[in-house]
Amino acid sequence: MQRRTVGGMSSAALDRLLALLLVVQLASGLLTLRAGVPATAPLFWLHGLIGGALLVASLEKVRRSLGPAIGARRWRRVALGALLSLLVATALAGGFAWVASGRIWSIGPWTILTLHVWAALAIMPIVVFHLLPRRWRLLRPRTVARPISRRTLLATGGMLAIGAVTWGTANVLDIVRGGTRRFTGSRWLTAGGIPPPTTFYGEGTPAIDTDAWRLQISGRVTRPLELDRSALAALGVVDRDATLDCTSGWVMTTTWRGTPLAAVLEAAGADERAPHVIVSSVTGWSVALNRDEIAGCILATHVADGDLPAANGAPCRLVVPTRRGLDWIKWVDDLRVA
Repeated sequence: MQRRTVGGMSSAALDRLLALLLVVQLASGLLTLRAGVPATAPLFWLHGLIGGALLVASLEKVRRSLGPAIGARRWRRVALGALLSLLVATALAGGFAWVASGRIWSIGPWTILTLHVWAALAIMPIVVFHLLPRRWRLLRPRTVARPISRRTLLATGGMLAIGAVTWGTANVLDIVRGGTRRFTGSRWLTAGGIPPPTTFYGEGTPAIDTDAWRLQISGRVTRPLELDRSALAALGVVDRDATLDCTSGWVMTTTWRGTPLAAVLEAAGADERAPHVIVSSVTGWSVALNRDEIAGCILATHVADGDLPAANGAPCRLVVPTRRGLDWIKWVDDLRVA
């Protein structure tokens, strides 16, 4: 007879639910790193609600499994479970603490939200390692689609309800504390300034000789180009207000000045049928833009009525209003039409 847990939920049902919640939570989290338009707001709501349910399911799993595993001296399983539980707890605690704090909360040079993201990324290989040997079947369509008992359905609904209450409580605490957040969860900074010089992995500013710097344009173009700063500016300069929403948890609207990406591609005779433009940095970081995103993009050389600081991407930084800061490539030196 299968052991019963939350509200009559079997061990297999709890494992299946926990695996499903983890996968959905990690997938939605990865998608939020690049979702920068209001139409994607439901994705962030889903991420928060699933986080609450995952917290409840994880606590129940630890309560039910830890004692028997220690009693059976299954030390490998205990060690793996303890590591996974620690990372899940860190990721969830970081996310909920960020929401409820009402402010930008940092530990040293990193925000709590950054630690939340890093812990979640660290979970991914452990989840794959944990599921592949025997438990991947928990996520097979036939397994997930098995008839669900009334007790399991009620227990799952209870977990989701508690998760929703947890997420809602964190948001209420944020409001009480005077916090203001964008739909992405990022906290607003005063508009019109120079954004903080953050990077996703905390890497430093590369040394670039701005006089020797050149922008290469290649790929599906009729005229490959190599532009210095003057040649880039000669293609046209515009001012554009755009909102930079950093994955470390802050957001700022300010004025950027630079050359429209569309003007550069036109000068190079880019193939209009090419679906992507790949923008790359001297550091190796890159992003593939869809053709329908190009019209709003500029290659910025100035910000807030001043020269673009080196730490903010000088000599040239991509401004892409439809994406989050992860895709606002700094230190751009290469465009490839693909």
